Amino acid sequence: MELSRRTLLTGGTLLALSGVFGSLRHARAATDADFDAWLVELRAEAAAKGISQKTLDAALTGLQPIQKVIDLDRNQPEFTQTFWRYMEPRITDTRIADGQVRLAANQKVLDQVEGDHGVPAESLMAFWGLETNYGTYMGDYEVIAALATLAWDERRSAFFRTELLNALTIVEQGHITAAGMIGSWAGAMGHFQFLPSTFLNNALDYDNDGKKDIWNNTSDAFASAAHFLENSGWVPGLPWGYEVVMPADFPWEQSGADNRQPVARWQALGVRRPDGGDLTLQEKSGAILLPAGWQGPAFVVLQNFYTILRWNNSHLYAISVGHLSDRIAGKGPFKAVKPVEEERLSREEIKTMQEYLNKLGFDSGTPDGKVGPKTRAALRAFQAKNGFPADAYPTRAIIEAMRVQAG
Repeated sequence: MELSRRTLLTGGTLLALSGVFGSLRHARAATDADFDAWLVELRAEAAAKGISQKTLDAALTGLQPIQKVIDLDRNQPEFTQTFWRYMEPRITDTRIADGQVRLAANQKVLDQVEGDHGVPAESLMAFWGLETNYGTYMGDYEVIAALATLAWDERRSAFFRTELLNALTIVEQGHITAAGMIGSWAGAMGHFQFLPSTFLNNALDYDNDGKKDIWNNTSDAFASAAHFLENSGWVPGLPWGYEVVMPADFPWEQSGADNRQPVARWQALGVRRPDGGDLTLQEKSGAILLPAGWQGPAFVVLQNFYTILRWNNSHLYAISVGHLSDRIAGKGPFKAVKPVEEERLSREEIKTMQEYLNKLGFDSGTPDGKVGPKTRAALRAFQAKNGFPADAYPTRAIIEAMRVQAG
């Protein structure tokens, strides 16, 4: 449940902006003195919500903002993530094998959790493996200090202030000490990287020891993760989706996660399993997902794919969870062949594309370098109007076509 990641500056850009950064550091030093005053106000709000003086003293005494946390929150990746670059470091032979070993070691409690919440063991292992490498790395930041930093900083202060108050509530309830609440720089914590709000809404004391311990107690962690998925709409017995092959004459404008149809419709349009077999679960509702465009791998995604998106709203993340769970369960690798080289677009290129789309009358929203639903819809409309396969996948060729039209 990580939040967003980073933007990098290099070489001459850093040199050219060094004076600006110096000014920013001076401004930050000037505002550091205000942190103590901000903390006094925060303590008063927390006390009004029922947080005891004992908890506040334990959690907030001596707190100072962490500049590295602010830096991490400011940074975004320079390039957009491609399908294979995303999948290959996450779906490894070692991670698959470790997941199978961990599943066998925890089979009894995982069977019980599945019986109670409907989420199969291999799916929980996939989330566990991707979030914390099966609990071997759960973060090394004091969550309350990190959240206090982000709540004080102006960029997303309201969101993180709420999460900070939630974290204090968890400590007040006695599930973990303030010092023991360790997690990521963005406040995600425990075996499955719950934010404090997710914890309060979904964590369970599965072994009835009086604490909901997602840091040190795997039974509580497994059950809490399954409870979150259950609450998010997980359908027992339904796969997340499966890989397919597409006919050359497929109406590409009908692809996309927002166009769910009976799987029988995709069967009628010529979509098939990689071995040429018929699609399964034809009575269910599903969409055609093309995470690398019409020439890349293709998937029919079902309801549990959308449930995974409630955990992390990234199509690539959801596919990685589904595929890792399949591999842990003994299924094979992707049938699609990896290209020799994937085209990687920079955030600046995506931002330029969004500017062109807006100029040409295809509303992509405020250009931000991120391909979200509004940008995909605008891109698909441009592609359909201009004779490209309307798969909503950006390429340099399409951006060049926009440039020519935009003048």
